[in-house]
Amino acid sequence: MEFLGSAMNELCFTQESNRRGRLGRRKVEYDDTREYKSKNLHAERRRRQKLSDRLLALRSMVPIITNMNKATIIEDAITYIQELQQNVKLLSDQLLEMEGSSEEAVQKRSDEINAAEEMKQCGIMEDVQVTNIDRNKLWIKIILEKKRGRFTRLIEAMTYLGLELTDTNVATSKGAMLVSSCVEGSYGDTLTVEQTKDLLLEIIKSI
Repeated sequence: MEFLGSAMNELCFTQESNRRGRLGRRKVEYDDTREYKSKNLHAERRRRQKLSDRLLALRSMVPIITNMNKATIIEDAITYIQELQQNVKLLSDQLLEMEGSSEEAVQKRSDEINAAEEMKQCGIMEDVQVTNIDRNKLWIKIILEKKRGRFTRLIEAMTYLGLELTDTNVATSKGAMLVSSCVEGSYGDTLTVEQTKDLLLEIIKSI
């Protein structure tokens, strides 16, 4: 009986120890999980705070915010960035156009200076010659400095003043342009040599 009682006491002690051991381990496992969850909670709070700070910074940079929720702030920021990109493209195109116009003007001016210098070196002067062909027709020769668009302005001015040109020829050489043509009055007017010459000289000076 003493042996049986001793064995029972030892068994009860062992079971109690095992039970306490299991409970202890459960407590440790519970503490680890709680600590893990606590770390995750702090990390999530920091992440949300960082996101909130960045949204506030983004909102401060966008001039028009239609609503204060996160989705709207992002949408308004995208719209604003797209507008900025369009403005940048527009300004870039205008700048390129201005640079091209400036270079073209410089080149045009350079060509005109070279043409005038070449005419001067060759002893060529602007001049107008008018010869009577028929009662209502004249033959003209015009020597003028070669400039871009000048021939077009010459023809426009003559047409505006009632001079009709036929058989017109244009040649360029040594910085000069030679225009020869048959001229008569557009409305059947009689043209005199002197009046036509004076008129053409005035046109050349004005263009």
